[in-house]
Amino acid sequence: MPRALLVIDVQNEYFPGGGLPLWEPEEVESRILAAIGNARAKGDKIILVRHLSRDGSGLFAEGSHGASIRPGILAVSNAAPIVAKHFADAFQDTDLSGHLAGIDELLVCGMMTQNCVVFTALSRLSDPLRVRVVSDLCTAPSEIVHRIALGALGSKLPLMSSTEI
Repeated sequence: MPRALLVIDVQNEYFPGGGLPLWEPEEVESRILAAIGNARAKGDKIILVRHLSRDGSGLFAEGSHGASIRPGILAVSNAAPIVAKHFADAFQDTDLSGHLAGIDELLVCGMMTQNCVVFTALSRLSDPLRVRVVSDLCTAPSEIVHRIALGALGSKLPLMSSTEI
């Protein structure tokens, strides 16, 4: 069953010094880096997602330091495709579906468990795929928000650990 690991919004804005620092972003990033290596070793496709502001200013403004994907993620992803999005759902008004041709299973991880991860994983455009969220490869503004979002999400679709990749 061909799989893809979708890495959502691991961007500078979510780290210390950025405009929206999250809970334990460095630890999550470290686990994502390892997961990308494991996924590649198994032949999985890697797809990166990058959020950009719709009006081109403020947080996630194109060309800003905050909107940049973290250098380590870019380095280990070996020129993986990067999908630019303007909405929480990485499928909405993007070319993500085209990058998933031939993929049966989508593993979702990344930043803002309660927002971009949830909306992408539950997107109607993901219906043809077996979608699972890698719970320890996600984070939110706080631990409690992260855990509440995973609890709700787990009632709708399977969650998994990065040790299963």
